[in-house]
Amino acid sequence: MALKYRVTDLRPGSEDDFDVAVENVRSPEDAVRTALGLEVVRSGTKANLVARVHWERVGQLDHSVDLYRRPQPE
Repeated sequence: MALKYRVTDLRPGSEDDFDVAVENVRSPEDAVRTALGLEVVRSGTKANLVARVHWERVGQLDHSVDLYRRPQPE
């Protein structure tokens, strides 16, 4: 069974209730890439926080992860 991800945009200036449902992707990172067009990672600073992704498997608790903008190489 495919998972459905719910992406919440946490970037400053985004709409407070901006949620997007994304299906047919393999990971929370892919869900953010599809919904927001951003490259993200699972660790970072609060200043780089861009999204929270929720998903649920049947019979299990809801899961979520905060995702951060991928640092640009200098």
